[in-house]
Amino acid sequence: MESMVSSWSFRLAFLLLAGVAARAGAQEWARDMFSHTSHNFATVARGAKVEHRFTVENIYVEDAHIASVRASCGCTTPEVVKPYLKTWEKAEIVAKVNTAGQHHGQKDVTITVKFDRPYPGEVQLQIHCFIRADVVVQPGVVQFGTVTQGTAARQRVAITYAGNPNWQIQRVESSNAHLTPQVVQTSRVGINVGYDLYVDLAKTAPTGNYREQVFLITNDANPRNARIPIPVEGSVQAGITVHPEKLFMGTVEPGKTISRPLIVRGIAPFRILRAESSDARFRATVPQESATLHRVPVEFQAGAEPGKANSVMRLHIDNGAALEAAVDVQVVPPLGAPAPVTVPAAEPPEKTPLPEPAVKSPADKSTRPAKRAPDIPSPREL
Repeated sequence: MESMVSSWSFRLAFLLLAGVAARAGAQEWARDMFSHTSHNFATVARGAKVEHRFTVENIYVEDAHIASVRASCGCTTPEVVKPYLKTWEKAEIVAKVNTAGQHHGQKDVTITVKFDRPYPGEVQLQIHCFIRADVVVQPGVVQFGTVTQGTAARQRVAITYAGNPNWQIQRVESSNAHLTPQVVQTSRVGINVGYDLYVDLAKTAPTGNYREQVFLITNDANPRNARIPIPVEGSVQAGITVHPEKLFMGTVEPGKTISRPLIVRGIAPFRILRAESSDARFRATVPQESATLHRVPVEFQAGAEPGKANSVMRLHIDNGAALEAAVDVQVVPPLGAPAPVTVPAAEPPEKTPLPEPAVKSPADKSTRPAKRAPDIPSPREL
C-alpha cells in the first residue's frame, strides 16, 4: 500500500511539474512576439496624458489571436489594437495611465495579455511610474492637431505647483529640432507657483504623425522629481497631395493611346504650372484655372514594341512645391497576334560554380522564414 501511495505521489508531482513546464513554454513562445515587455515612465505630472505602446509581431506561420488584456491596477487601462494577427503582422497593446483624480504616488502595474491562438499563452507586461500630486498640467498634452506643412504653430499648457515656495522650472528640453519649448512664470503666491509652457512647431517640420515629449527641468532636490515629461502630439500634412502616388495605367496595344487621371488636392486654391515626365511617351494635360481640386489626365502613346514602360510625372505648383507620381503601363500584343518566336540560346560552356549568395538581412521578410509555434503539450498528454 505504501509503495502505491509513493507511486501516485511521484506521478502527481511529475504531472504538476509538467504542467508548470508547459505553462512556462507557452509563455516563452508568446513572449518572443513582443519587442519589449517593460516600460518606466519615471516621474509624471498630475493630469498629464501618459500612455505607452507595446508592439507585438506574429513571427509564426500560424495565425495568432489576443483573447484578452487586463491590468492589475484601475489606474491603467490597456487596449488592443488589432487582436488578430497573420504571419508578420504587427499590433499594439496601448497602456493608458490615469494620472488625474486620486491616482498619485508610485504605480507598478502588471498588464496580462492572454492568447488563445495558435495555443493558449500568457505574457505579462510591466508599467512603472511616479505620479506627482504637487505638479498639475492642464490640458494633459500639448496638442497641435492637424497642421498644414509649411505652417508654423504654437500651443500652450498651464502648469501649477503647490509646495516649496522656492520651486522653479529652470529650463525646458526637447530632442526634436522642429519643436521649440519655453516657459513663462505667471504667478508666485506663497507655496503656489504657476507657469505657462509654450511649444512652437517649426514650419520646416516634415509630414507625419508626431508623438513626442518635452521635459521640464526643475530645481527639485530629489533627482527623481527634477525631470518631468510633458507629451506633445500632432500631425503635419502636406498642403497639396497627389493621388495615387503610383498610377498603373493598365495595358495598351502597340501604336495606341491610353489615358488615366491623377487627382491633385489642396486645402486652398492653387494652380499647376506645368508637368514634366522622365519619359516623353507620357504626357499630362494641366488645367489652367486655380482650384482646390484638379483632375490631371496622363496620356501614354505606345510604340510598336511590347513591354513595360514607366515614368515619374512631376507637377510644379504655383506655391513653389513640386509633386511626384510614378506612372507605368504595359504594352501588350493585340488579341490573336502570333506569339513571338523565341530562339533558344546556346548552352554556355561549363563554369566553376559561384559561391552561394549571402543571406539577406533578417529584416527582409521575403527571405525571413516564419517559425512554427511550439506545440505545447498539456499535462494530460504527458
